[in-house]
Amino acid sequence: MFQLTLRRRGISDQAVLRTMEEVPREVFVELRDRADAYRDSALAIACGQTISQPFVVAYMTEQLQLQKGHRVLEIGTGSGYQAAILSRLSKQVLTIERYRTLAEGARKRLEKLGYFNIEVLVGDGFDVPAGAGDFDRIMVTAAMEQIPDALIRRLEPGGILIAPVGPHQAVQTLVRVVRTGSGFDRKELVDVRFVPALPGIAREL
Repeated sequence: MFQLTLRRRGISDQAVLRTMEEVPREVFVELRDRADAYRDSALAIACGQTISQPFVVAYMTEQLQLQKGHRVLEIGTGSGYQAAILSRLSKQVLTIERYRTLAEGARKRLEKLGYFNIEVLVGDGFDVPAGAGDFDRIMVTAAMEQIPDALIRRLEPGGILIAPVGPHQAVQTLVRVVRTGSGFDRKELVDVRFVPALPGIAREL
């Protein structure tokens, strides 16, 4: 039923569908919500954050057109679920989380599942360390009022970035940016609602 729901909503990439089926979503939600883990809705997690609904996870992943050799940056680790999905479809994932509690929890879950091609970093998603290099794909899982140029420029040639863009506390639009030989192509996709992306490392939690 889980995969069928995603298919009915338009997800057609077989690798994405298979990965969504294989990664145990119930591990990444709060204990009280495990019975609803596969329901197509967002769920609350620690630090006032959320785990996105399965359709949004699948849709954003599909839009990245991942390949096994890709190096991926994720801004906003949360519970680690999206990073887990990305890791099954790419070579390496660096995921950055501003809340230490979330980062540590995600790291433990991912290690327990044996997903060792993921690095979880406590940091500021608006200030990615220069030493991290550039990326084939970038996914932002929190709403940015605008995508920083510095982040877009971390894309390798031919790279793809996807992010929810728009005002905090309102409807945002998923935006897909492709780095071409002559610049950047930007396309608006679908309306979504995400928690806000905030600069800096959280002082508490």
